[in-house]
Amino acid sequence: NSQTLPAQMQVVNSFMVLAFIPLFTYGVYPLLGRWFEVTPLRKIGIGLFTTAASFVVASLIQESIDSGGAPNIAWQVLAYALMTSAEIMVSITGLEFSYTQAPRKMKSLIMGVFMLSITAGNLFTAWVNRVIAAQKETGSSFLEGANYYWFFTGVMVVAAIVFVIWSRFYRGQMYIQGEQE
Repeated sequence: NSQTLPAQMQVVNSFMVLAFIPLFTYGVYPLLGRWFEVTPLRKIGIGLFTTAASFVVASLIQESIDSGGAPNIAWQVLAYALMTSAEIMVSITGLEFSYTQAPRKMKSLIMGVFMLSITAGNLFTAWVNRVIAAQKETGSSFLEGANYYWFFTGVMVVAAIVFVIWSRFYRGQMYIQGEQE
């Protein structure tokens, strides 16, 4: 009887991060580079849409569970693979981009703003969960089951579209540590 325990699934992301960083650096990015210039903003944009794709998988898994199904663990691994891919494209690239776009005297502030954006996302999720909890007390919650995941899928798609539109107009300047400004 080889059953995968929930605690065992928690390590999947860690292993995937370690495996995917060189895979993306030496495989995915050069492959994409055959069709278009792989810039940091494009990596982040692709990563945001990949995040939305991972949310679609989670939504479909939850729909299956809601209808009495017992989806295979491979679906959860697929969601983790997409989320880990997105994490590499968004988080790692975003940290590097934030650092290189900030003048030397502002690097700490800009990195703090980057971390603040993560906090803002967590606060938004907490707020949505608080609203859901309050609605459950009145018996009128509309974000139950798969609808919860579909809601965040929609939010992620909107955020990705806004980012892609914004990034088309961004004109940055590279600041590297030790260079004169």
